[in-house]
Amino acid sequence: MSAGDRGPAPDGAPPPPDGLAECLAGVSHAARKGDGLRAVPAGTARRIGLDALTVSAVVCGGLPELVWSDPPEGLGPELEELQFALGDGPTSQVARQGRPLTEPDLAAAEFARWPGFLSAVAHTPARAVIAVPLQLGAATVGVLAGYRTSPGAPTAALRRDFHRLGRLLLTLLMNSVNTAPAGENGTEADLVLYRAETHQAVGFLSSALGIPLDEALLRLRARAAADDRPLTDLALALLERRLSAETFDV
Repeated sequence: MSAGDRGPAPDGAPPPPDGLAECLAGVSHAARKGDGLRAVPAGTARRIGLDALTVSAVVCGGLPELVWSDPPEGLGPELEELQFALGDGPTSQVARQGRPLTEPDLAAAEFARWPGFLSAVAHTPARAVIAVPLQLGAATVGVLAGYRTSPGAPTAALRRDFHRLGRLLLTLLMNSVNTAPAGENGTEADLVLYRAETHQAVGFLSSALGIPLDEALLRLRARAAADDRPLTDLALALLERRLSAETFDV
């Protein structure tokens, strides 16, 4: 498909380069070979007409766990970390409901939709999002989210490419889970563990206070919000004993 056939991007910017077809072909080849998410070419987000792409695996308790991002640092991980810390946002909603969503203008979105996320995202460059569930049958095993730094509804071409990419990334995600050796914490060594410290801190707090894991996570979130502190920083302070578990015993 030529660039002209794809039409303009939602904000009138030039359409994604013709390298998209080659990129998707490369991802498809990796899926057939049994490769994991690490095989996704760098720059896939830009080729599909987005500024960031993330894949989150839905782990125990239905929590979305970030396992891949393009680019690997910056906007994508920042937005997913915000959602994990606050407990709401598009990735969290898709993980719970198993339905795709788009929000073409985050600045104009209804506040009640994601009250915590929308307040926080206003301080980031993100202005639009598209997200789809990665499903095996009726089960949502992951979420693919795409972010733009300019508002605008996704074009039909972007939607089509995004859904196709989602089907391919589902295969790569399952390849990663099914073929990689288990790490120290029972997680898969082939997956990038963006929140390993947070999960360790939740487990530590749960054990120390004798409370369920979801309650331990809620207490971490509440403390991070009260202190206006990143959840990962708070988790590290707890693991390194700079904070005692007893300070969370409320």
